Amino acid sequence: MNMRTLKTLLATLVLTALAGGLFSQNILDGVYIKENTPARKYIPYAPLREADVMYSKRIWRTVDLREKINHVLYYPIQPINNRKSLFDVIKANLLTGKLTAYGNPLLDDEFKVPMTKSEIENMFTRVDTNYVEDINTGQMIPTPVKMDVGSESVKQYWIKEDWFFDRQRSVMDVRIIGICPLKENKGDNGEVRGYQPMFWIYYPEARQLFANAEVYNRQNDAERRTLEDVIWKRQFGSYVHKESNVYDRTISEYKMGLETLLEAERVKQDLFTFEHDLWHF
Repeated sequence: MNMRTLKTLLATLVLTALAGGLFSQNILDGVYIKENTPARKYIPYAPLREADVMYSKRIWRTVDLREKINHVLYYPIQPINNRKSLFDVIKANLLTGKLTAYGNPLLDDEFKVPMTKSEIENMFTRVDTNYVEDINTGQMIPTPVKMDVGSESVKQYWIKEDWFFDRQRSVMDVRIIGICPLKENKGDNGEVRGYQPMFWIYYPEARQLFANAEVYNRQNDAERRTLEDVIWKRQFGSYVHKESNVYDRTISEYKMGLETLLEAERVKQDLFTFEHDLWHF
């Protein structure tokens, strides 16, 4: 092969690579460029003065992602078509420093102790045990394996919120204060032994990030909702597991079995009754 032929071959390869790169960059998975969601801004809350709050009640809720209405927060388990699960959105923004995690979720839900970057990175990695056969003895040897904590392991969330009556607007309103993901605790045989809270995030800090995260809409692919739409507009199912009380205890600490669900419904009914009794028909 002479020098001219070699130069021609190299030039052809370079042009082919450039053409392939330009072609791949021009591929559009759809019929239009999505510009709405990445540029969306969250809707600010109505101004609120302390003098206008004539009633307030703090509530803690549990959101179970196994319920069908909450599947938009759980899926997709792996990011697809610019969509991520709620946990993947939180995880990505924590690792990039755009969101703050507050530790010790069992004892502190007042956002006093922020977690460090190393604590956050270690929290998203768990050590599992795999048994590998030893080629010399034929015995199964336990081997530790590091695995990332993904959205498939987080199937519940705690929500801390304040319900209040604003007499200036004459409405019963609610503001979410914080969100806490709970991951599954599994035994050696893979059975689920409960759920462990991981950390708290301050919801007002996360609103803009949630407003730029799409979720699936069952009725219309063109009308993309965001995580902020689902959470702020209360398009999720939940049940009450705690209300503010003098003992600072959860419902399960003084009720058992079916009485726990009845007590949770009682808390919800009290909020409805208070608002209803303010009006005369």
